[in-house]
This record gives sequence, C-alpha cells and structure tokens, in this order.
Amino acid sequence: MDSLNPTEVLKFLEFVNDLKHLPRRGWIFSKIKDHETISGHMYAMALMTFLLGNDSKLDRIKCLQLSLVHDLAEAVVTDLTPHDNVPEDVKHQLEDEAMKKITSHIGSAGSQIYDLYKEYESKATPEAKFVKDLDRFDLLFTAANYEKRDNHPQKCQEYFDALNGKFEHPFIKKLVDTLEEQRKGDASCNGPTKETA
Repeated sequence: MDSLNPTEVLKFLEFVNDLKHLPRRGWIFSKIKDHETISGHMYAMALMTFLLGNDSKLDRIKCLQLSLVHDLAEAVVTDLTPHDNVPEDVKHQLEDEAMKKITSHIGSAGSQIYDLYKEYESKATPEAKFVKDLDRFDLLFTAANYEKRDNHPQKCQEYFDALNGKFEHPFIKKLVDTLEEQRKGDASCNGPTKETA
C-alpha cells in the first residue's frame, strides 16, 4: 500500500463515492420513487455471499469480491438499461474502458479489481455464474419490496417476466420461487391493482 500514489488512490475513491449517489436507473423507468443506488445494490449482493455455507464448493471470498466490483464501471458510464438502446457489445466496450480508467493507477489492487470484473463479465467460473444469479435475484427481491412498500402489487412484473428461467444456482432458484409465492399472496391480500381497479 505504501507504494501507491495517494492522489491516485483519492481519484479511485471518488469513483467509489460516486456510486453511493448514482441511482439504479431501471427504477426510474418503472416510476419507482426513493429507489436504491448502485452501491446499495452491490452491498446487498455482498452480504448475500455470507449465506454460502462452509460446505459450499464456491469460493465465498471470491463471490464477495465479485459482488463488490461487478458494477464499478457504472461510476463512469452510469447504469445503462435496455431503455437506453445501447447495443450489448458497445455497452461492454464502454464498461471495459471505464474499468481500465478506474483501476489503472492503483497498482496490483487495480489489476485485481479489473481481473475480477472480467471474470464476472465472462461468467466463466462457478463463482461468476453464482454472482450473476445474485445480481438478478437482488433485482427481483428489491422489485418485490418496492411493490409491497408502495402497495402496488405486480407493478414490477416486467422484471420477473424478463428473468424467468434465467437462474442456474439451485438455492437461488428456491429463493426466486419463494419470492414469487409471497408476491402472489401479497397481490391476493391487497385486492386489485390500480391498473385493474
């Protein structure tokens, strides 16, 4: 750490700080008020990695690290959503350039963060695949909580439809199934939505 340039470290930390205030933009398009930030999303995912038991074949520390860096590029490119109509290859190129910008001046720590980001993007390891499932699950869990908070059952159904069948990890699949059951119960208890009333 002593070999790092303090000015460059502060620049890196500014990017990290920006994530505390940048919104997850998909919620804006869904007209969700008081929604999460990018760092809030990554923090929730990181905490979920603690649920991996000691008997898991996955590297829990690697999963934690992947969760904490997977959206770091959004400090530069923001949270690009399908509503932005940015082709997937262009999005990946922009994010890759952003990660190089963010990590290139903080030595071996920067190299490690960039390598973790590339691992996540490639989904080539069991840990990266699991963290992608966490990413998707956190989206659904947060959506369900916004529906409940705003007393607007099924408002975020588009997210559930888009991610249907996209989960690989058996336990995450169970979580999604349980969440879906709870949403159905919440919808029947709350009566018709604004759209169906």
